Parts: sequence; structure tokens; C-alpha cells
Amino acid sequence: MRNVASVVWLRLVLGLGGSFLGCGEEDPAPPPETKAFPWAEAQQAITTYKAIAYGVYGESVAGAKKLQSAVDAFVAAPDEAKLAAAKQAWIDARIPYNQNDVFRFYGGPIDHEETGPEGAINAWPLDENFIDYTRDEPNAGIINHPEKFPIIDEALIEEQNEQGGEKNISSGFHAIAFLLWGQDDETAGTGPGKRPFTDFVDGGTATNQARRRAYLKAAAALLVKHLEQVEAAWKPGIVDNYAANFGVKPSADSTTGDGVKDALARMIRGIGSMAKAELAGERMTVAFKNRSQEDEHSCFSDTTWFDLRDNALGLQNVWLGQYRGQKVGPGLDVVFRAVDAPLADTITRDLATAVDKLTSLAAANDSLPFDVMLAEPDGSPARVEVLEVIKALRSAADGLSLGAARLGLTISLEQPSEEL
Repeated sequence: MRNVASVVWLRLVLGLGGSFLGCGEEDPAPPPETKAFPWAEAQQAITTYKAIAYGVYGESVAGAKKLQSAVDAFVAAPDEAKLAAAKQAWIDARIPYNQNDVFRFYGGPIDHEETGPEGAINAWPLDENFIDYTRDEPNAGIINHPEKFPIIDEALIEEQNEQGGEKNISSGFHAIAFLLWGQDDETAGTGPGKRPFTDFVDGGTATNQARRRAYLKAAAALLVKHLEQVEAAWKPGIVDNYAANFGVKPSADSTTGDGVKDALARMIRGIGSMAKAELAGERMTVAFKNRSQEDEHSCFSDTTWFDLRDNALGLQNVWLGQYRGQKVGPGLDVVFRAVDAPLADTITRDLATAVDKLTSLAAANDSLPFDVMLAEPDGSPARVEVLEVIKALRSAADGLSLGAARLGLTISLEQPSEEL
């Protein structure tokens, strides 16, 4: 999990000192706060949060650029080795990216209703036949309809995303994965998709190989562009960007009228909604309950365990004020500890349970990929582990709601679409 780039980033952050480091249902309201609001701890946690956000998005941009370079090399002269290199670059780029979903769910730079690019970066699940051929539809997709889409470029891919339906995904990580790996096999345990490199070779397999090359190249470039947009919003020292105002000026929809309390409420809403609605809910409960590969987050590459592990690490990063296992500064736990130390301890344990169990499951990905777990009978060791993760994440989210009330903050967490 640790690499030289992340260590260098952390040294830069720590060395900069004072420059930047120091809609769901309403949840049941617990008793009101009994202690004074911890202003100093809150301000420290906000500063740490901004530092982690900038670091994670910066590393995401770096990973996406390496992916873009690997894709460019592949489409220039397709062969098996270059396809394998592009796949590995995709897997590597996901590690930092999946740790930044914790910065969603409050209309920030990644998911602002009008300007946020999250839907163009990581939207899923997608209908494969919106992009390219499938087993059942050999002439499907944008790639195979030049009469409708004569030019394939970044503008077209961006324009077509979610056109005609929320599963009509044309851009982002999962679209790129489909182009690299191809359609997932319908039988659990048969591994990731097996698209041949000859799908990109003129005169090779399938048809419209040049258009497929153009699509993959443009999608990789667009991914870099969208991630750079979010990175710039969190960059320190920029006048009036998102980071400059976060924790200083209250947002237009602030319920407190205070910049510190407003930022803290957004931080709690982000981590709590990610834990409960998205990670425990959409990414785990839905697939677990339906036993469907169609609900698997990274079905084309069979790397879903890694996604889930890194999502949980992202939660732990913000809570403890760390990144890549190294301390960045005071986290949200310090704020909660100031008003309810036992509650802070419980949330810490819940998040550690989720991280530890998902790390173990990810380590066994080769022998027990996520889709195999879905097919196992209830009571199997892996399904029991997944249930424990889901319960721990939901418990952590409930604790976050309780702590917010202890702090006198009004928040509502996103709720999962399905329950077990």
C-alpha cells in the first residue's frame, strides 16, 4: 500500500507547517450537547482534512497520468504486453482514487450538483452495450455506430455520459476498464474479462478497431482532465478556490452560519454517508443481497475487494488524520473525543474492523474474488466476514450521527437503498 510518491507527498505536507497543515432521511436525534464546542480541535481537523484531500487527489492525478501514458503506448502499437501494462496502470490508479470517496456527499468539488465530475469519473454500474459490443449484441455501442457518432473524441464521450439512462456510462474508470478487460464472464470464479488485444488491431478481432483505439485514448485523457479539476479545488494557497473557503466561510446552504461548524458538518456528512449508504449499502449490501455480478463495483477487472478496502481506508484516513498509514494531523476523532471519548473509541474500533477485514479479503483476491463470495452459501466464512464489515460500517455511521448531535450540528446522512 505504501510507495515512494506517497511518502514524498507526506514529507512535503508536514514540512509546510502553517501553510495548510497546523439526501437522506434524518437520523434519530440523541440528547443535546453537554460540553462546549471544541473550536481548536475542529480547526485542526479541518486543516488536516484539506491536506489529505489535496494529497489524495494529487496522487489520483499522478496515477491517472500513468494510466494515460500506458493507454497511449498501447493504442499506438497494440500487443499483449502493452495491454497488460495498461491494465496494471488502471489497478494502480485506483488505489489513491478509492480513498477519496469520503470527500463526497455534501456538494463539494467532486460532486457539486452543477460542476462536480464524480459521475464522469466513477459512475457505475454501466451497460456495456452503450459503449461497445457484447456477447449478445455484436454491433452495439458508440464504437460500432459511426453513422450516429462519426467522430470519437473527449467532447463526445463527455456529452454522452448518462444520456438516456443512469447506466449509460460512457466515461471514467469503469468505461476504461470495460475497454481494457472486456465483458465479465457470467460464471463466478472464471476471472476478469478476457478482451483480446486484437480488438484494437486493424483487421483483427471484432470491428471498428480504430474507433476503439480512439475511444480508449480519449477516455483516458478525459479522466486526467476531470481529476485535475478536483485537485485544483483543494490546492493550498489559491485565492478563493474551494480549499481557501472551506472552514473559513459558511456555504450558501449552511445550517450554522459559521465556517468552522459548516465545514465540520460537511466532513461528518461525507464520512458518515460514505460509510453507511455507499460502502456498506450500494457497494456491499446490494451485491451481497442480490448475489449479482452486475452489482459488483469492478466486475471487469475482478478487483472489487481492493476498491472496498481502499474505500474503508479513506474513511479511516479522515477519522484518524492519516494517509498511507502516516499521521498528517489531528483528525475527526480528536473533535469527537473532546465531547464524548467513549463514542470516539467505538467509532475507531468500528472503522478498524472494516479496514482489517477488507484488507484480509483483498489479500485473498486471487483465490476468492468478490464474485465467488457472492455465489457462496449463507454462513460461509467470507459471507460472514462481509456481514461483519457491513455492521461495523453502519455502527460507525450511527456513531458519527450521534457525535454530530453532541457537537450541536444538524446533519442528515444518505441512507442505503437496500437493507439486509
